[in-house]
Amino acid sequence: MLTDVLGRPLLDLRISVTDRCNFRCTYCMPETDGQKYCFMKKSALMTFEEITRLAEIFVSLGVRKIRLTGGEPLLRKEIDRLVAMIHKIAGLEDLSLTTNGFLLKRYAFALKQAGLDRLNVSLDGLDDEIFPAINGVGVKSSSILEGIDEAIRCGIKVKVNMVVKKGMNDCEIVPMAAYFKEKEITLRFIEYMDVGSRNGWKLDEVMPSKEIFNMISEKMPLEPLKENYYGEVAKRCRYAGTDVEVGFISSVSQPFCGDCTRCRLSADGKIYTCLFASRGTDLLSSMRSGASNDDIIAQIKGVWRIRRDRYSQERGKHPTLNGKRIEMSYIGG
Repeated sequence: MLTDVLGRPLLDLRISVTDRCNFRCTYCMPETDGQKYCFMKKSALMTFEEITRLAEIFVSLGVRKIRLTGGEPLLRKEIDRLVAMIHKIAGLEDLSLTTNGFLLKRYAFALKQAGLDRLNVSLDGLDDEIFPAINGVGVKSSSILEGIDEAIRCGIKVKVNMVVKKGMNDCEIVPMAAYFKEKEITLRFIEYMDVGSRNGWKLDEVMPSKEIFNMISEKMPLEPLKENYYGEVAKRCRYAGTDVEVGFISSVSQPFCGDCTRCRLSADGKIYTCLFASRGTDLLSSMRSGASNDDIIAQIKGVWRIRRDRYSQERGKHPTLNGKRIEMSYIGG
């Protein structure tokens, strides 16, 4: 098993397939001061064949779970073809995709047919004033909910992720919990994080998971559950007397760097060993220059074996820690 300086194994790979997104969420890709995003040229993106080759290499090194991300991965043309290619990799145990859900109703059936195991759908509120303001393009929650329903009808397992920002959508915590409890869909609450450098993150805008837990438990009592596997990000609970789960991702108030097993691959073929990284290692240029699989393996091993990233824990010690970081729309969530 390939491990880093702190003994953390490489088990999970997040692959960004595009840096483009059709939303402008305030905590990820806000439109500020009239600035527009300059996206990668098509020639800079990994082809499906290049992505699959790297995925196969990572699986040979011990990766067992792959998640496709973006930007918004459903904007990548023929994404279901890529899903089918990766699904065939021997040794891969879990293939999932994260989406904002806007195009999900259209693509759910094709994704299921291609072999997708799971979906994580981002939805930050139900209210028809709050959610459109968050996504920045006026999309109402009904569009996302229809996509979720269609994915479930197609037989895809769905989890919903809600980023909570104090003063923005904390009033939606209980309504979201009640709605997805009734639907028997796992909802996970994510603390507002300082990913990238464009979202104007402030520590006092973070809603700690403990407060979210208490708000829900007052209305719908919760029971803690044991973790499913080493490195599981969310602290799991269930509503008392049911099998319906709810999760809490507490990367600010309770950092989980100590057992982080994730590596991230950007759409232009660079690997990053932390969500809060500032620099990546270019694998795509190596491939296009004729590097063999053994060469790429040596490159990955060289990066992972010296990995010592603990950003969230260090932030806890130094709340004013600053520095240029890769934007989440580029590296994937």
